[in-house]
Amino acid sequence: MARQQEVAAAIAKAVKDFDEELVLVGLCNSFSVMQAKAVELKTASEAFADRSYQDDGTLTPRSQANALIVDQDKMLQQVLQIILQKTVTTVSGKNISMHADTICIHGDGPNAVEFAKTIYHTLKQNNIAIKSF
Repeated sequence: MARQQEVAAAIAKAVKDFDEELVLVGLCNSFSVMQAKAVELKTASEAFADRSYQDDGTLTPRSQANALIVDQDKMLQQVLQIILQKTVTTVSGKNISMHADTICIHGDGPNAVEFAKTIYHTLKQNNIAIKSF
């Protein structure tokens, strides 16, 4: 859905037909968000705390060694960069635009619970707004 415009359009239409008050959550700068906005759905752009990014804004494939972020400090640095600077550093070292409404942590990651607690406490401690929709 993030990379295939036709799939994203079909899903956005289906969501709107089901309940136009729903919020469609999709990868930042993806077809998912673009197509949902095109049919006037509410959207939330999603960024990932525990995944690395490619220069085109896509997630690094899990088949690559550096796809998952398992170091807590690196994860927190990425989250704060996304929130405060609205950028992310890609695996090649390039900074790209990244506007996120929500931060995702993969529940199947070995540090998911610790990452969630760290993000929450860091944001709260630094008076960074935590919103819910």
